[in-house]
Amino acid sequence: MRKATLSPQSAEIVAATAGVVAEHAVEITKTFYPNMFAAHPELMRVFNKANQAVGEQPVALASSVVAYAVQLIDPDAPDFTPVMERIAHKHVSLGIRATEYTIVGHYLLEAVGTVLGDAVTPEVAAAWDEVYWLFGTQLIAEEARMYALAGVDPDEPWRKYEVIERTDETDEVFSLTIKPVEGDLPEHHTGQYVAVAVDLPNGERQPRQYTISSPKGADHFRLTIRRVEGVDGAPDGQVSTFLHENAQPGTILDVSTPSGDVVLEESDAPLVLASAGIGITPMAAILADVAAHTPERRVMLLHADRSAASHALAEEMAGTAEQLANASSRLWYEEADEKATERGAAQGRIDLAEIDVPTDAQVFMCGPLPFMRAVRRTLMDKGVDARNISYEVFGPDLWAQDPESGAEEHLDAQVEEAQQGA
Repeated sequence: MRKATLSPQSAEIVAATAGVVAEHAVEITKTFYPNMFAAHPELMRVFNKANQAVGEQPVALASSVVAYAVQLIDPDAPDFTPVMERIAHKHVSLGIRATEYTIVGHYLLEAVGTVLGDAVTPEVAAAWDEVYWLFGTQLIAEEARMYALAGVDPDEPWRKYEVIERTDETDEVFSLTIKPVEGDLPEHHTGQYVAVAVDLPNGERQPRQYTISSPKGADHFRLTIRRVEGVDGAPDGQVSTFLHENAQPGTILDVSTPSGDVVLEESDAPLVLASAGIGITPMAAILADVAAHTPERRVMLLHADRSAASHALAEEMAGTAEQLANASSRLWYEEADEKATERGAAQGRIDLAEIDVPTDAQVFMCGPLPFMRAVRRTLMDKGVDARNISYEVFGPDLWAQDPESGAEEHLDAQVEEAQQGA
């Protein structure tokens, strides 16, 4: 993806105003979303209401736009390409259309003016409008390319799938085996996800993204889903609860094209799969792929969970690992019981201090952000190159908020410099 370039006049203005925009970025996005949804309630059908409710989506958007602006004016800023590619994959899985960028741009720039007031002169507004449209047009182009490669019409992004089998993995986790109602199963890469959109009893339509937990080459997709129960007053997950209560063999679901940039590549490097909770789903697909195609590859499985009872796909993955010539596994459970002892699980949270990890390993991580940050930090301390550590996030990717990425520290420095120059 080619790096965009701001006009000289806009670059000067953005450099001078980046500090104040960054300082108020979350306030701006929290103003933007309600205004946009009030005027265009139909867009709630493609936005995750849960992420809006807990505030993750505004933070992710604010971080992304500001980080994008900073890399436009600073050649030493972290490469933004991986973030752009990840956003494009998320958008394609949700069926985002190019025309919707115009709506977003209008209300986002309006929110900038509302929050910053008189500081937003016509020249400042024009400069940040240029930032947004460089951001938007790059995404539109990449998403158009992805739609074309997948053979998907952006105006008809959803395809009908039938549930042909359901398996209850734990009290909270269940797997749905699905096939297209018409035509062949689309190709996908091991580690990718699809979005499932459901029409809820209250009349709302909501999409959620779920990892394909079956490997490529199968004649079906398997989605392994955790029913989300609300804690601390938060509501239960709308879509996961609906599917838990209603999805049975014969149920028809709207499913998107497979998407996602965290995929298994051909390699003979040692492989480390680190997961926590429902983050095990891409690891199940990756492990099955390795067993089918490169069973001699060295694989290390590292998984943390609340208990043996909540550890989904445990027996399946243990059986798959036995097919490999050079596989090892370590488990950590917060709750100890007889089953945990049988599996040789350590009690407590994941601790890699005594684990010998190959420095040339290719690492895949999936789980809560604090878990992945801790694992990433430890692996880097052990000599694993950060470029070889890939991660998947369920929900908005708070990349620019991750202190381990270096982006936040760099952004803070740029904001301070911009404020001093203002």
